[in-house]
Amino acid sequence: MFERIREDIDCVFERDPAARNAFDVLTTYPGIHAVLMHRWSHWLWTHGLKWLARVFSNIARLYTGIEIHPGATIGRRFFIDHGMGVVIGETTEIGDDCTLYHGVTLGGTSWDKGKRHPTLHNNVVIGAGAKVLGPIVIEDDVRIGSNAVVLKSVARGMSVVGVPGRLVRPPGERDARRQAIARKLGFDAYGATSDMPDPVANAVNGILDHIHVMDERLEDMCRNLKDLGAEIGDVNLPDLGPCTLQHVDDREIDPAVEAADDADQQQGGS
Repeated sequence: MFERIREDIDCVFERDPAARNAFDVLTTYPGIHAVLMHRWSHWLWTHGLKWLARVFSNIARLYTGIEIHPGATIGRRFFIDHGMGVVIGETTEIGDDCTLYHGVTLGGTSWDKGKRHPTLHNNVVIGAGAKVLGPIVIEDDVRIGSNAVVLKSVARGMSVVGVPGRLVRPPGERDARRQAIARKLGFDAYGATSDMPDPVANAVNGILDHIHVMDERLEDMCRNLKDLGAEIGDVNLPDLGPCTLQHVDDREIDPAVEAADDADQQQGGS
């Protein structure tokens, strides 16, 4: 028990730069008080002293503003930063090295008995005001943004933002492929698609995926022609670069359009 208390205090220094010393943390941090009271009330709960356990959990709630049901299972090095308004339900299971900020709710969505609260695996961080509801599983290394509402299980390493919770995947192979195609096309606005409305970003991504497929097929066709003895150079998309406009007579004219017009005029004159 004392080893776990020492771990709970030490983890504060890793996650809160305002922590000064162990005495300061032990005497002034409501998150630490709530966790320590819960560890005692949970021991009473598991040993059949459930009324007494609820009494201690209510004392902790009155003193800290953090409500943790004594039936909740909490792992090691659990840290609640600030903590006011945190609610953790009876069947909640929390792994090791998890962090909660103020206003977080780990709640249920039904009145049925049995498992009705979330399960958090290891190293989960939940931002201020977020609601994680129902018997869902939040796997290792998940990050949940402030005020997000999460109603579905979240796979390892993902981030969740928004209402309802929307997954934010780290850049993967497909994203790297899209960026490569965008660079070949000279589409320097691709870097800003994360700021575009979702329908626009989806349309741009669809176009880039289609261009990637056509580019691969064209390269395959050229390789097959070479195998048949045809003399053909390597085919790659040209680097178009960013489009530029020139001002002529107070009008904006694309240089490519202007060159085409000049060619048409020369043919007409001849």
